[in-house]
Amino acid sequence: MNFQDKSVMITGAGKGIGRDTARYLAARGAHIVAISRTRESLDSLAEEIGCDVIVADLKDPDAARAAAIEGLPCDYLVNCAGINVLQPFVDVTVEAFDLVYAVNTRAAMIVAQEFARSLIGAKKSGAIVNVSSISSLVGFEDHASYCASKGAMDGMNRVMANELGPHGIRVNCVNPIVTMTELAAEAWSDPVKAGPVLSRMPVGRFLETRDVASVIAFLLSDDAAMLSGLALPVDGGFLAK
Repeated sequence: MNFQDKSVMITGAGKGIGRDTARYLAARGAHIVAISRTRESLDSLAEEIGCDVIVADLKDPDAARAAAIEGLPCDYLVNCAGINVLQPFVDVTVEAFDLVYAVNTRAAMIVAQEFARSLIGAKKSGAIVNVSSISSLVGFEDHASYCASKGAMDGMNRVMANELGPHGIRVNCVNPIVTMTELAAEAWSDPVKAGPVLSRMPVGRFLETRDVASVIAFLLSDDAAMLSGLALPVDGGFLAK
């Protein structure tokens, strides 16, 4: 996969899957426009790969739109910004639900809108990868807000693929199972909770961020020219059992 002379906007690029995706694509020639809410994380990424950086709190819809417009034009988009608030279903607060939805789903919509408008206006083709989760398909305990936000992302992804495809823009979701990021460690560090999930994974381990980054790169690339509208599980065989 060669991304020489291509530019990729990545939200949530400061940490986790977004950061490793930025590294993976930069190593293959891409210029990265990295969006995150933490200046220190972005500055260290810029020192490492020479990317452009935009600091933005994506839960604010105006800030999300402004960040997208500032970073354009780009050839590809990876919507990777994500947040989770762990609460049992009966204790889910409106504030937590709205926050998770705002970052995980609404911000992805806003950034993708501006990205798509830019490509359509320039009459250029491109691709979007929305980083969803296996949680869109499985009701993990204490993940009501997160599961709802990722299920909504999968539904939005299908509409995006349907409407943007005629303009030459492919849109796919990647749906990883537990990936060992700081966000995941909070939810899955307890062996009692992690054990039953691992026991259903034939590969016998949770994902590393690079496992997801490589799939994202494939879905962006011309090698995936006929793939659009997918919600692609990256789950080590979890759904096979």
